[in-house]
Amino acid sequence: MEKKSTHILNASSNLLGFSLVIITSLKISKISHSTHLDEFAGIACLFFAFSCFFSFLAIRSQREKQGFRFETIADYLFLIALFCIVLAVIIVTMEII
Repeated sequence: MEKKSTHILNASSNLLGFSLVIITSLKISKISHSTHLDEFAGIACLFFAFSCFFSFLAIRSQREKQGFRFETIADYLFLIALFCIVLAVIIVTMEII
C-alpha cells in the first residue's frame, strides 16, 4: 500500500492555515468570547500541527515499522482535527440560521 504521509502532511498543513484564519478573523471581529468556535479551531490547530509533525517524521523515518507507526499517529490526529473543524462549521451554521 502506498504511504499516506505526504498526503496527510499536505492536507493537514493546508487545514492548519484554515484554522488559523478562523481564529484570526474571530479575534479581529471581537466575537471570540461569545462562541466556542475559537476553542474548537484552536484545538484543531494543535492536532493539525502535531499531524504535520508526525507525518513528516513518517516520511523521514529510516525504519519501515517506525514510519508506519508515525503515519498511523498522524492519521488519527488528522481525523480528530477534522472532527473539531466539523464542530466549528456546525457552530457557525447554527449561529447563522
